[in-house]
Amino acid sequence: MAKAMSKTALVRHLAEQNEMTRAQVNAFIECLAGTAYKEAKNGFTIPGLGKLVLVARKARWGRNPATGEKIRIKAKKVVKFRIAKAAKDSILPPTAAKKKR
Repeated sequence: MAKAMSKTALVRHLAEQNEMTRAQVNAFIECLAGTAYKEAKNGFTIPGLGKLVLVARKARWGRNPATGEKIRIKAKKVVKFRIAKAAKDSILPPTAAKKKR
């Protein structure tokens, strides 16, 4: 499996592709991340990539794996990232189930 791209490699690649300095690209990435953090509660979309959303989970029953005891899990809010259809289609190969026969 290939190694994941590091932030340094991403900054270098974007700087070369867009004829910008690494400092400019790094500042842009920091600004984008900061804006995403602030706006996630309203839904923050990066077109073609996906959307950050705040999801409310209901209270539920769970089980302690060590003892098997039933426990109550409280309701909470979690942040999720929903991948855009365009990103899924370009990353994942088409499946046999989707092909028409």
